[in-house]
Amino acid sequence: MKDLSNLPYRPCVGIMLVNADGKVFVGKRIDNREGDWWQMPQGGVDDDEDLKAAAHRELWEETGVAERHVTFISQTREELLYDLPEELMGKLWGGKYRGQRQYWFLGRFEGSDADIDLNAHRPPEFSEWKWVESELLPDIIVPFKKRVYRAVLEEFRELI
Repeated sequence: MKDLSNLPYRPCVGIMLVNADGKVFVGKRIDNREGDWWQMPQGGVDDDEDLKAAAHRELWEETGVAERHVTFISQTREELLYDLPEELMGKLWGGKYRGQRQYWFLGRFEGSDADIDLNAHRPPEFSEWKWVESELLPDIIVPFKKRVYRAVLEEFRELI
């Protein structure tokens, strides 16, 4: 049995996209058939990629939201880490990572719902999307990410 505890964390960014009503964008992952879980956009940072550039790229790839429709107003002070559950560790991301280390960005959405296109990038990440009250975030994410979502919510609460 391979010791997975020595695996590194995957560098990643996450985006809390907030509309004019103070609600947060969440998408339902296409590849999660185990429950009714929703998440905010997030994804890996390429080698030598600026964090803000990675956040814009990931937001575009997962939601179709162009850079002109979002203004990032804050970033988490520190990286937030989470471990994958044992049944996923060693399977996702080619088995190279134990979890993710993430910087999160708070972005104001300045477009309209028509500017959201889940099929902007192939393959799509989400099957559907909605705006939710920020306080609901920890209740709708997969259990192993709840601590991260609570920390993001706490850090950005006054700015939402």
